[in-house]
Amino acid sequence: MQAEPKKSLVGEEYEVEVGPVAHGGHCIARTSEGQVLFVRHALPGERVVARVTDGEEGARYLRADAVSVLTASKDRVEAPCPYAGPGRCGGCDWQHAKPGAQRRFKGEVIAEQLQRLAGLTPEEAGWDGTVMPAEGDKVPAGEVPAWRTRVQYAVDAEGRAGLRKHRSHEVEPIDHCMIAAPGVSELGIEKRDWAGMASIDAIAATGSQDRQVILEPRPGARLPLVELDRPVSVMRVEEKDGGVHRVHGRPFVRERADDRTYRVGSGGFWQVHPKAADTLVKAVMQGLLPRKGDMALDLYCGVGLFAGALADRVGDKGAVLGIESGKRAVEDARHNLAGFDRVRIEQGKVEAVLPRTGIDKVDLIVLDPPRAGAGKKTVQHMASLGARRIAYVACDPAALARDLGYFKEGGYRVRMLRAFDLFPMTHHVECVAILEPAGKGA
Repeated sequence: MQAEPKKSLVGEEYEVEVGPVAHGGHCIARTSEGQVLFVRHALPGERVVARVTDGEEGARYLRADAVSVLTASKDRVEAPCPYAGPGRCGGCDWQHAKPGAQRRFKGEVIAEQLQRLAGLTPEEAGWDGTVMPAEGDKVPAGEVPAWRTRVQYAVDAEGRAGLRKHRSHEVEPIDHCMIAAPGVSELGIEKRDWAGMASIDAIAATGSQDRQVILEPRPGARLPLVELDRPVSVMRVEEKDGGVHRVHGRPFVRERADDRTYRVGSGGFWQVHPKAADTLVKAVMQGLLPRKGDMALDLYCGVGLFAGALADRVGDKGAVLGIESGKRAVEDARHNLAGFDRVRIEQGKVEAVLPRTGIDKVDLIVLDPPRAGAGKKTVQHMASLGARRIAYVACDPAALARDLGYFKEGGYRVRMLRAFDLFPMTHHVECVAILEPAGKGA
């Protein structure tokens, strides 16, 4: 006999007391029946009416939006962005919170993840509990730093550029994104007709005037003639292979960090905040303290940001090996670091390439893995190499905390952790953890 389909609770409203912030840009509340609600657009301590956006009877939890605030938190501000709010643009999570409160919430999330997944208190992680704003980002409540140097616009059926709604393919058309960097905003993408396009990636490089757009046409659509308000190179995503190909202009942008210029091609990975690359290089190098002659690994090395910084500091007698899975990123890294004789970049997944190198001893390791983290097997391998120090750069505190637990099993302890608010108005946060063998200085 077929089970009765469970009743959807979408649209149901509950009056609730809002509890602590949770990882993902929402707060935790409970219905009077005890069912967990993940509530967006709310703040801890508030009393709100929460309308369910996702979930059914008997589910472990429901997702909801705060559609009415009955008792407001002192941390609440009027959202500066006209597109923020329940059922609107999903690009930001905390437009309704004071900037200082946003950083505090991110700190609470990091602390909770460290405790739950790694069994570490902030003190044990060598962290003072603060999340530092990037230079120039301290703005008054009600203002928004314009930081996002890479914006992916979605295009609706009428050809209007916008951003996707939270957990949805629906497009919220916009005429300006407040967190977009000036170099993106001045292209004027929101004013154009993009009929036939599925998405437009806009990139404004840091440290050069390079601008690039990457167009993804809908199946069978022709590319429009791109005329924007600033000179721009144009790329397209091919329907057949999903590859990014040049239409006109340079197939890369030039980014600047740590007094070096880096070529980044085909919309490849680069930190989105204009101050992020320098901020992270500084934190990593201060934590690792490279010495002349060191042998170092840069895992998930992208276009070679940390490998370049390490190569500068370990000198002619040192050596750096970078490992990166993306073919284009590897080409860029080899180009960017061609001036260093003792830097080698290998292509492939870290878990496959690292064992093949035959390396059994290194002095330093940097890893900057994707959001999912490095995972147990890779962490175990790193821990076996006897590095004096390891720098873990993480954009997801849950993956970081889980991997720190694996490092603990492998004989490494966290010496120091620093957190940076490199994604203002969103729930994302960047961390740099410095690890060393557990016996050292204990």
